[in-house]
Amino acid sequence: MSEIERESMEFDVVIVGAGPSGLAAACRLMQQAQDNDQEITVCVVEKGSEVGAHILSGAVVEPRALDELFPNWKELGAPLNVPVKEDQIYLLKNEQSAKLLPNALVPKTMHNHGNYIVSLGNLCRWLAEQAESLGVEIFPGFSAASVLYSDDGSVAGIVTGDMGIDSEGNQKDGYMPGMELRAKYTIFSEGCRGHLGKELIQKFNLDEKADAQHYGIGIKELWDIDPEKHQPGLVVHGSGWPLSQGTSGGFFLYHGEDNQVVVGLIIDLNYENPYLSPFDEFQRLKHHPVLKQYLDGGKRVSYGARAITKGGFNSLPKMTFPGGIISGCNAGTLNFAKIKGTHTAMKSGMLAGEAIFEALQNPESAEKELTSFHDKFKNSWLYDELFSARNFGPAMHKFGPIMGGAFNFIDQNLFGGKIPVTLRDTKEDYEQLKPANESVKIHYPKPDGVISFDKLTSVFLSNTNHEENQPCHLQLQNDHIPINVNLPKYAEPAQRYCPAGVYEVVDDESGNPRLQINAQNCLHCKTCDIKDPSQNIRWVVPEGSGGPNYPNM
Repeated sequence: MSEIERESMEFDVVIVGAGPSGLAAACRLMQQAQDNDQEITVCVVEKGSEVGAHILSGAVVEPRALDELFPNWKELGAPLNVPVKEDQIYLLKNEQSAKLLPNALVPKTMHNHGNYIVSLGNLCRWLAEQAESLGVEIFPGFSAASVLYSDDGSVAGIVTGDMGIDSEGNQKDGYMPGMELRAKYTIFSEGCRGHLGKELIQKFNLDEKADAQHYGIGIKELWDIDPEKHQPGLVVHGSGWPLSQGTSGGFFLYHGEDNQVVVGLIIDLNYENPYLSPFDEFQRLKHHPVLKQYLDGGKRVSYGARAITKGGFNSLPKMTFPGGIISGCNAGTLNFAKIKGTHTAMKSGMLAGEAIFEALQNPESAEKELTSFHDKFKNSWLYDELFSARNFGPAMHKFGPIMGGAFNFIDQNLFGGKIPVTLRDTKEDYEQLKPANESVKIHYPKPDGVISFDKLTSVFLSNTNHEENQPCHLQLQNDHIPINVNLPKYAEPAQRYCPAGVYEVVDDESGNPRLQINAQNCLHCKTCDIKDPSQNIRWVVPEGSGGPNYPNM
């Protein structure tokens, strides 16, 4: 097959992903260019149909990085309209009872005074407007399919995905080859488990000195509720029921604007029981009185799911390599002690932008690898914050929610995160799954269609769509493993860990089981790429603009 001829465009900087980190980097680059009366070219590619279409987060945002990036963000109309007024943290004992924890016993990282309840998708849309007004070019609907490498092995940019390829790999009518977007430096800010970030970490051995990365799956719904029950600024967190032994995580319920609440559950992907279904755990969680009191009489208007990189400081890879930087949740900058990653992702992007701008100003002496980024990171509040939270996740994993919570209270409230010990959590999440014959089957209640719902109804609310006749973006490295290995040993957990019904075990014409992949349902959450016990599933980008189209999420 002949080499595809591709058009090429040259930029000073190419940024992959229009999330908080990528957009903050773009804005910071252009701010410096304007301050120094220089012209630079910055391009952001975004696989969603529009900026914000694939953005999913709780979200309570700490404005620290935004204050630095745009000190006048209020005058500029940033959509931070609901300040947090009250924190409530519960321990759910069973399906009916709960204990409200006094504020004095809560780690101070969980206090949200000064923060805002926001739609992160809308915040990213606003950041994109600021970036474009500064001169950044943003290309939504274009997926970054592969990394471009120079002859010396350094990164030289990316190639966008081909459009108009059928499921057999043939060109359809209207075929358009992807473009080469070449850059002096490339920032990979794809969000959690970016497929190019994953490739770069492996290629350059960036995680050589890091602990295993850890992940959670976050499932979220947006509800219109009874105005009499709405309390703008109320933030509710909790843990406990329905998660049982060997499974950790926590829920959130935030009262935003316009009589809406967001409700969700985060489950750590180091869980042991292959019969566990994060989606169904969330659906039964909503029936608990602590949550149901607000949802009764309301209407669910949106649904989504996304994996979360939560290993923290100990799991951070080296973020630089020749020709670029990995930033934000692609690197794992989320502070799980705060359950917040927006301000940290933005700051990492801003630091990347500053390191790159310095190199662009001195091209003769600039190194291909931006070693100055490490000094900037080490001397920033981002480093201090992540370091002080380094024990939070390992403590919860090792000691459970009660003893782990006590450890974190002592560490955060008494030692300010500087307790003289570092806990380690070195086992990969997918390695934690136990065989099905050593696990208890979980029988989930049937959804009532009022508070709890099924997967397909939920996926419909996410506005997810993919062109059906295209190569499957959920690639099996070995087609036989799902049925020959995962089914007998783990009861093929992909049927349950996927929150969108993508994976089904069905019988073929001969009555033999086979794995059916409903790729059109995919929410791009990346859970399969993370949790598959055989590490046989590889998530790659589908055609640009495919996937969910989240409104207000």
